[in-house]
Amino acid sequence: MMLRLHVLALAALLCACSKKEEAPPAGAQGTATAQQPAKAALIPVGLVIDVGGRGDHSFNDAALRGLELYAAGKRYEAGKYVDASPDEVRQSLPPSLSSIAATLQPLPVKPLVLQSKAQEDYAPNLQLLVDQGAKLTIGNGYMLANAVRTAAQENPKSQFLLIDSEVLDAQGKVLKLPNVRTVLFKEHEGSFLVGALAGLVTKTGKVGFVGGIEVPLIQRFEVGYRAGVKTTNPQAAQSLMAVYTGSFNNMAAGKQVAQDLIAKGADILFHAAGADGIGVIQAVKEARAAGKNVYAIGVDSDQSHVAPDAILTSMMKYTDLAIYQATKDLVDGKFSAGEQVLGLKENGVGMADVRVDFPGKAEALQKVEALRQRIISGQLQVPAVHADLASFQAAAP
Repeated sequence: MMLRLHVLALAALLCACSKKEEAPPAGAQGTATAQQPAKAALIPVGLVIDVGGRGDHSFNDAALRGLELYAAGKRYEAGKYVDASPDEVRQSLPPSLSSIAATLQPLPVKPLVLQSKAQEDYAPNLQLLVDQGAKLTIGNGYMLANAVRTAAQENPKSQFLLIDSEVLDAQGKVLKLPNVRTVLFKEHEGSFLVGALAGLVTKTGKVGFVGGIEVPLIQRFEVGYRAGVKTTNPQAAQSLMAVYTGSFNNMAAGKQVAQDLIAKGADILFHAAGADGIGVIQAVKEARAAGKNVYAIGVDSDQSHVAPDAILTSMMKYTDLAIYQATKDLVDGKFSAGEQVLGLKENGVGMADVRVDFPGKAEALQKVEALRQRIISGQLQVPAVHADLASFQAAAP
């Protein structure tokens, strides 16, 4: 009963927002005049974000950025949308992708966003967006895979985008649906870069990894990170400590495990834990305030603004660009089903700018860049699973 009331409340809210945004200007009386031409109808695009919610400074915020800032040209502020400037778009991209900023032109779309408070919300939220007329409905995260499958099968005339997972059938086998595009990322490649940097920067020779839920997707972050550390600092790789919190929306859990790792001597912590990672960053920030020379490595989005002095870099996953491209394809009438797999070569992952200073910074960044080029050229194959990690060997730059 509570779930039904929740869905009905969301429906009422969306209807109210829709009516408010589509109301004609005062004095127009709903009729276009020579002085006030009719505006082109906006195309509704829906997005269901995961339990980490808006404001995780990571995975969900990346998806919101792709739909709201890049596609709609809007900024969500105080519960409403306001126009964003081209500078805001440009500043949200790293210098390595600055040339892309000019291509991110606002599209005639209206974002419809629903946050999931629990896994039980996924299916009704997706269906609600379809019922509200969304021409493209986006499920952000592997945890929405089953819900997207159900929604796509029950609404064959609607288009869907699933981020971070393939569509799977009840037996766990890949299922190709004619109205679903899936986007996967080579997280291990981006994680390799930040691992290589961690191996070069650590002073204690001990580094750590904090994951959220221990599933193959998050393990790819860990494996890539381990491979990067192994390449530049084999001794640190042998003592690398990895812990999983078991969630993506528990900052307290992230902070606690990070404090434990710091107490054990880790001076660099890479997290792939959603909102739990904010707790990791907080623990590092407090440790630095207490005089310890420790750093955190963010994930999915550039998290340097969360704690400028405490963030060494961030492993970037450009979910925002993938969502923008899918939305543009929809607007251009070119949206198609199928699978995309994006790595370093495809600008799907990367490493954020390193804004903090440390001894040997310039040389360290040159070494990481050399490794990046080797991955892009195909000379270096980064392992994605633990089984391939033991035999992995790459010459240090």
